Amino acid sequence: MQKLRYIAFITCLLIHLPGVKAQNNTVKPDLTEADKLIRRILKERSAAFTTAWIPQENGKDVFELEAKNNKIELRGSNALSVASALNYYLKYIAHCDITWNGTNLNLPNPLPLPAGLVRKSTPYQYRYYLNYCTFNYTMSWWNWERWEREIDWMALNGINMPLALTGQNAIWDKVYKSLGFTDEDLKGFFSGPAYFNWFWMGNLDGWGGPLPQSWMKSHQELQKKILERERAFGMTPVLPAFTGHVPPSFKDKFPQVKLKKTSWVGFPDVYILDPNEPMFTEIGRKFIEEETKVYGTNHLYSADTFNENTPPVNDSIYLNDVSKKVYQAMALADPKATWIMQGWLFYHGAKFWKEKQIKALLNAVPNDKMIILDLWSERYPVWSRTEAYYGKPWIWCMLHNFGQNVNMYGLMDRVAQHPAEALHNPAAGKLSGIGLTMEGIEQNPVMYELMLENVWNDQPVNLDEWLKGYVHRRYGQPNENADKAWSILRRTAYADTVTSGGPESIVTARPTFKANPGGTTTTKLAYDPAELLTAWQNLVAAAPELKNSDGFQYDLVDLTRQVLANYASVLQQQFAADYQKKNTRDFKTHSQQFLTLISDMDKLLATRKDFLLGNWLNAAKSWGTSPEETALYEKNARNLITLWGDKDSRLHEYACKQWSGMLNGFYRPRWQQFFVMVNKALEQGKEADLKAFEKDIKTWEWNWVNGKETYATVPNGNAVTIATAMYKKYYPVIERAYQESKK
Repeated sequence: MQKLRYIAFITCLLIHLPGVKAQNNTVKPDLTEADKLIRRILKERSAAFTTAWIPQENGKDVFELEAKNNKIELRGSNALSVASALNYYLKYIAHCDITWNGTNLNLPNPLPLPAGLVRKSTPYQYRYYLNYCTFNYTMSWWNWERWEREIDWMALNGINMPLALTGQNAIWDKVYKSLGFTDEDLKGFFSGPAYFNWFWMGNLDGWGGPLPQSWMKSHQELQKKILERERAFGMTPVLPAFTGHVPPSFKDKFPQVKLKKTSWVGFPDVYILDPNEPMFTEIGRKFIEEETKVYGTNHLYSADTFNENTPPVNDSIYLNDVSKKVYQAMALADPKATWIMQGWLFYHGAKFWKEKQIKALLNAVPNDKMIILDLWSERYPVWSRTEAYYGKPWIWCMLHNFGQNVNMYGLMDRVAQHPAEALHNPAAGKLSGIGLTMEGIEQNPVMYELMLENVWNDQPVNLDEWLKGYVHRRYGQPNENADKAWSILRRTAYADTVTSGGPESIVTARPTFKANPGGTTTTKLAYDPAELLTAWQNLVAAAPELKNSDGFQYDLVDLTRQVLANYASVLQQQFAADYQKKNTRDFKTHSQQFLTLISDMDKLLATRKDFLLGNWLNAAKSWGTSPEETALYEKNARNLITLWGDKDSRLHEYACKQWSGMLNGFYRPRWQQFFVMVNKALEQGKEADLKAFEKDIKTWEWNWVNGKETYATVPNGNAVTIATAMYKKYYPVIERAYQESKK
C-alpha cells in the first residue's frame, strides 16, 4: 500500500499541464488569455486597453484600473482578475452590460477614462460556479463556441472555481474496461446525454441511452478545450471523483463483492459498491489517475454521497467510514486532493441528517481537505444550523433556479444583504467563498448580476442604487419608467418567500381543474399578481426610448410572458367553475380564451432567440453522426423538458419550458384534448373521467417525446411591437379580472 501511495505521488508530480500550477503572490501569471478576451469582446475598440500584473492582496485576487498614457490600463493578479477589471470598466464607467439574455456593448466614443485609480480586492478565496444539474438542464448540447462565451462570462465575473464535468463518460469507460468490462457489459450503464448528471450522482443507470462511443470521444476533446481555457484564466476547475456507483453488470462480474441498492424517484435500482470493499479505493484511485492522465488536475474533486438517497443506516461509524473511503480513494491518486462536497443532502434529507450523522460524515476528512457548498444559502442556509459545518471551510451559494424553469423569480433583498452579513458574522466559521449553484441558467439575468456584485465587495449591496445602475447599463440609458417597473418587480416577483423555486404557470401543467396541482407544478404566488400590471404598464411606457435595447426587449417580453402566465390561472379557475356548474356555454368560452392565451404567449416568445424550442432541439441533433444518433439525442432533448422519464414518471413537467414551440406544439394541444373530453362529458350529462384522460394523455405525451416535427430556430416578429400589442389586448381584461376577484 505504501508503494502504491509513492507511485501515485510521483505520477502526480510528473503530470504538468499549462495553467495547472497554483497562483501565488510572487509568481507572475500569464495574462495572454485576458488580452485575447478583450479582443474577442471589444474587437477594434480593444486597442484602447493595456494589461499588467499586480500581486494578490492577502492571498486573494485583486484588480485595478486607471488611465495611463491616454489608455485604460487593466491590472490584475491573474488573467481572470484582469477580465474582471474590464467588466468593472464596462459596467460602471462605460455603462455597458454583458448577460445571457441581452447585451449592451454600445461603447461611448471616445471611451471615457477612469477618473482615478480604481482598486478592488475580493474577500473570497473561492468563487464557485455551476451545479451538476446545470450540465443537463442548460448545457447538454453546448459546443465549444457556446462554452467559450460562457468561460469569458465567468472570467468577467471573477469565477475561479468552476465545476467541470464534461467528458467524464470517456474516463469511466476506460476505468471499467481496465477491470474487464466490455461494451456489452456497459450498455445499460451510461445514460443518454441529457441525463449525465443524475448518472454521475448515482441516481440512475442507462436512461436515455445507449450512449454512442462517438459522443464519448467528441466530449473528451471538448473537455480538454474547456479545461485549457479555464486554467489559462487562472481558474481551478473541480473534477468529479468516485462515490461508489458501479455498472449493473458489476454484480455478475464480481459476485463476491458486497453491493447495496439505491432507488431514486421511481427509476430502477442502481448499485453502490460498499466502501469497506478493497475495490472501492482501487476503482476510486484508478478513476482519478485516468482522469488526471487525460485532463490534468487542480487537486479539487467533487463527490456527493447519498444524493437524495437516505443512507441504509444512521450509524455514525458507517457514515464516517463512507467519507473516509471516498477521500482515501482521491488521496491515493492525488495526495493534494481536496474534496468539494455539496451540502444539499443535509437540507434535502434533514430528517435523517442530525448533528451526530453530519459530524460523522464530515469529521472523517481533515478540515483542510474538504470544502462544503452551502447549496441554497439564500433560502435554506444549512451553515447556520451546523455551527458552520463544524469547522470545515464552506461557500455561500445561491441556488435560485430549479429545472431551468421559465419564470420571474428571486430573493433579491436576501442576495443583496446576506453574503456580506455572513462574511462578518463570527458564527460563520470558515466562510471562504461565494458561489452560483443554480440548476439552469439563461434566465433571470438580474439575479445573477446582483449575486455577482458580492464577488468584489464585502459590504451589502444598496439595492435602490444598484437597480437604477442596472437599468442604465442594461438598457443603455437611465429611464424613470423602467426604474419604477423594477422597483415593483423587486417587491413582487423578486421578493418570493413562499415557493421553493419560482412559481409555474398552469399552462405547463398536465391538464387539471386544480388551482395548484402540486408536485412538479406549483402555481402559488407570493405576491399579488395585479401589482405586476403596474410594472408592465411602466415598462411599456419606457418602450419609445428603450425599444432598441437588447436587454430591454428581453425584459419586456419576459414581463409580458409572466403577466399572461399568471392570468392563465384566472381563466383556468373560471372554466373549472363552469364545469362544476355544468355551464357548457361558459366552459367553451373560457376554455377557448385559455387556448388563445397560449397561442398569444407563443407568438410573443417567438420574437426572442432566448425562448425558442427549435434551438434546443437543433443543438441536440447537431451532435449526431448518424441518423440513429440524431434521433437518440432529439428524444433525450424532448424527454427531459416534458415527461423527464417514462410515461409514468413522477418528474413530468419538472423541467417545463415556457418557450415558443413548446406552447403551441405541446401544451396547447394537450389542453385542447382535455377540453374536447370535458365538453363531450358535459354534452352527455356525465362526469369527466379525469383518470382515463390522464392515462390516455400519457401515451400522447410519449408520442411527442418520440416525434420528429421541427420548430423555428430564428426569431419572428418585433419583440417590442408584439409585447405592446399584447399589453393593449390584455391589460384591461386582466385588470378587470383581478378587480372582480377582490370583490
